[in-house]
Formats: sequence, structure tokens, C-alpha cells
Amino acid sequence: MKFEPLKGVTVVSVEQALSAPLASCRLADAGARVIKVERESGDFARDYDSSVKGESTYFAWANRGKESVRIDLKSEEGRELFSKLIDKADVLIQNLKPGAMKKLGFGSESLRKKYPKLITCDISGYGEDGEYAEMKAYDNLVQAESGLIDVTGDGEIRAKVGISIADISTGMHAYSAILEALIQRGQTGEGISIKVSMFDSLADWMMVPWFHQKYAGRTPERKGVHHAEIAPYGPFKTSDGREVMIGIQNEREWERFCKGVLGGTIEPADPKFSSNSNRVENVEELNSLIQSRIHQLNHRKVAALLKEQQIAFANLNTLKQFSEHSQLRLTEVEMNGEMIKMADRPARFEGFSTNFGPIPALGEHDEKIKKEFS
Repeated sequence: MKFEPLKGVTVVSVEQALSAPLASCRLADAGARVIKVERESGDFARDYDSSVKGESTYFAWANRGKESVRIDLKSEEGRELFSKLIDKADVLIQNLKPGAMKKLGFGSESLRKKYPKLITCDISGYGEDGEYAEMKAYDNLVQAESGLIDVTGDGEIRAKVGISIADISTGMHAYSAILEALIQRGQTGEGISIKVSMFDSLADWMMVPWFHQKYAGRTPERKGVHHAEIAPYGPFKTSDGREVMIGIQNEREWERFCKGVLGGTIEPADPKFSSNSNRVENVEELNSLIQSRIHQLNHRKVAALLKEQQIAFANLNTLKQFSEHSQLRLTEVEMNGEMIKMADRPARFEGFSTNFGPIPALGEHDEKIKKEFS
């Protein structure tokens, strides 16, 4: 049985890139009808690359299950068609430049007055007020502005996060906010205006390092793949070249690790390593001692010892190793008449299945939408 809790909900999304498309994609996964409004040249994310059988990776990931219609919102004919779409919509999402929709006559404030049941979600880079409101906001730029890059990297070398985390977090915040708004509308009969910015989305996720800065007066050190505040917590290389991430969370695990895995290399009661704080203070010596022991054993032996002692660990996999992972759940989605594989939904609903809708070609539903809403 297909899981479609949002069946009957119509979403119109004037979207581009990733944040808004990801939010509307998740709504489509839940059964909503999503009408993707594109300019004549299309969502520019369609042209980011051509890695997925000639199509863009970002577009293939975030646009399944939608209908694509090209509308020129600057033309009288386009505005008329768009108005008819909004007349039937439950949710309007947009992530154009702040103020752009208002200039076109479709600002969320005026639409909410005309359609009290409508839920609007405006996505921006830095919000609609303040000195940053007009600034362009791309993922890496917001990572930089939010301080995320400052706490990411190794030593003196800073690094961005390897995925579009600002866009992704914003899309997920928008998705959850729209679900909350739909629940409230079911209770009150009234829609609501939602504002979500990329900066605010990352700011929420930056609270742990911010707390360190605000209340302890320090910025967590960049430790690469090692944890800045917990030790040992990082990768160690085995004799056959595999790297194993080992994480110790409490003193019971530390004692088992020392006795059952390190084989006496370190005494758990050694004052330099007898608490997490002491281990962090002496982390370089600690990691060197652990590495000297782990390097004597092959990957299979290390994994067996860690399992036996109930120590948390993971393999430091390459992307290729991840692509072949036994736990990776894949599904198929139609694109351009053929099937491509991608990760299944993280949430599984007992007794129900999720069948993703196809990824639309540019303007694939132009005639269908125009005929239906004429």
C-alpha cells in the first residue's frame, strides 16, 4: 500500500537550485501534487552537470514526483495562468530573490489576504530584512558567513562541508515548517506565512560551537576527522591499510578498550588519560599510542576485537565503498523514460511503501497544466 498522507494537497513551487526544490520534493514523496513553475530556460540546477545519464545530479535528486510547467511571470498570459494555479493551491513555495514575487504581484502578504487558507513559504539567503537581505546567498557563501567553515577543517586549514549543507538544511526546515502549518490549518482552517532563510537554518545547527564561543570564550579547534571535544574519537590505520573510526563515549568503554583492544598499551587509570578531559588535553600522545597498537593488527582482527568489547566504530569508507555498502537502501526513479537508482526515503512506514514519481523534463506538463487551469 502506498503511503500518501498528503494526497489531495496541491503545492505550487516557484523554485530553483536546491533548498525549495528539496522541500517540495519531500512533499511530493508524501503524496502531495507538486507543480514546479520554471522559467523558459528552466531551473538553472538542470545545467549544473550531466553526470546522471546526461542530467544534473542535483536536479535528479530533488525533483522527483513533480509536474514541470514553464510560465513567464512577467507576461500577462503567464500571470493569468499562475493566478489560476494559486486559486487551487494549498501551499506556495518560492525561493526567488527577496521581493521578486512581490514585484510580480504575487507577494505572500497579498496572496494570504486573498486566500486565507493558503500556506506560503518564502525561502531566502539571509531573510527579508537587514543589511544582508539583498545579498546573493549560495551554499558555500552561507557556510562562510555562518562560521561553519571556521570550525571545519584541520589545524590551520579550513574547509567547507563536502555537501550543500546550507541548502539541504534550509530545505528540510522549510519542509517541516510546511507540515506544521498543514497540521495547524487542519485545526483552525487558516493558512500561515512562513519565512525560512539559509543563514537562520545553519545558525540553528551552529549552536554547539556558538555556545563554546559565547560562554567559554573559545572556538573549538579544527581537528580534521578527529573529534574536537572527545578522545579517542577518530580514524586509526590497520596493518592492511584500512582506516577504522573509533569512538569512546564513557569511562566504561575506555576501560574495555584499553584492556580488550589495546592489550596493555595504555593503562586506563593513567592520569594523562583517566578522563575524557585529560585525554583531550593529551590527545596527540594518546592517538600515537593507539595507532602503534592498531597498526599491528589487520582490519578483520581490529573489527573483531572492537565488536567483542562493544566499542563503537565505523569504517572510514571512500565514496566508492559507500556506493557498495550493504546497508545502502536504493530505489528506482524514472527519468527520461528510463530508471535511475537513488537512496530510498530515510523514514520507513510499517505496512506502507513509497513509490517515487518520475523526474520531469523541462516543460513536460505545459499543455496539461494550461488545459486543466484554463
